[in-house]
Amino acid sequence: MGCFFSKSRRKSDKESALSADNINASNNESSNVSNQETSKQYSWDKREKVDPKDFMLTGIKDATVGRLPGKLNGQQFVIQECENCNIYVFDHSATVTIDDCVNCCIVLGPVKGSVFFRDCKDIKCVVACQQFRTRDCKKMDIFLCCATQPIIESSTGMKFGCFQYYYPELAFHFKDAGLSIFNNNWSNIHDFTPVSEETNWTLLPEDTVVSEHVPLPDTESEFRSVRVSTEGNRSIVPLTKGGRRKESEESCLFVFFAGDYTTANARKLIDEATSKGFTLIQTKEVAMRPEDVTRVFQNNAEDLTEWTTKGPVVALELNGDGVVEACRTIASEIFSGTMVFVSENKNSASRDVDNFFNFADMQMGL
Repeated sequence: MGCFFSKSRRKSDKESALSADNINASNNESSNVSNQETSKQYSWDKREKVDPKDFMLTGIKDATVGRLPGKLNGQQFVIQECENCNIYVFDHSATVTIDDCVNCCIVLGPVKGSVFFRDCKDIKCVVACQQFRTRDCKKMDIFLCCATQPIIESSTGMKFGCFQYYYPELAFHFKDAGLSIFNNNWSNIHDFTPVSEETNWTLLPEDTVVSEHVPLPDTESEFRSVRVSTEGNRSIVPLTKGGRRKESEESCLFVFFAGDYTTANARKLIDEATSKGFTLIQTKEVAMRPEDVTRVFQNNAEDLTEWTTKGPVVALELNGDGVVEACRTIASEIFSGTMVFVSENKNSASRDVDNFFNFADMQMGL
């Protein structure tokens, strides 16, 4: 005989089942919430723990030390109280301070902000940075790439040369640090505390060999694997004459407008011009507005305005007898498909150079 349940009994069982399900669901939900709260990570939990010792060199004597590529990655760095050391920082950083160091050779990869030497003596260094400053320093030889005007204060025996250096990651480090290889004011020194009838700084001779001042890494050190060169023709930063006396009264302005190969084209021009005996005086990379184009390029402004909207321009001043004609020939033979400006003749070239670089210096606050 079949079994039948009353309506009230079925309802009661159904309600009990629903109640049990609700309890289980509630328990599961509470468990999930608890697990989520336990496993939840905040942004500050995900950061790698930083050991300050990784970003400083302190109290080291008679050693070869530094950092290999990828060890700093844009952090700030401190060097202090080192003596008789060779220091190689083959990475980009935010800022670098060097205090109380004596008789050291120092190589710094590109620095996004400032490099500040204080109370240092007998230092030879290679530096690329946005700002460079020394205070209370004596006898320093500096091979410098600086986007702004270098400043010395209460410092004597300072000698400056143009940055000449290469290692494989250096071009990427310049980009990561936001520095242009074409903006280098290495010879435009401002002495904050000049002394009457005394010279606190000078420029190193043009034939100075960098490796004789700042040696290459020792083959026994951990930096032996970094392929370094101090030859001028391999340097990431173009080797410029800077503030030294020009050998000729004739200069030429050569400007590349923004494109995919602007840097490569500028390097090609430098190679071509210097192989013909001409000298690179200075370079600049700067953005231009339509009104700037009119002021700088004057009669040629109408044809060039559109091109300046595509990005910064790279300008070079080349010097030597016959340089204008030579540059115009190079432009037509090698850069015929590239948008460039080249001084038209010897008489207008000097004005072109002054107009552009005066404008560029004002834009960069120099």
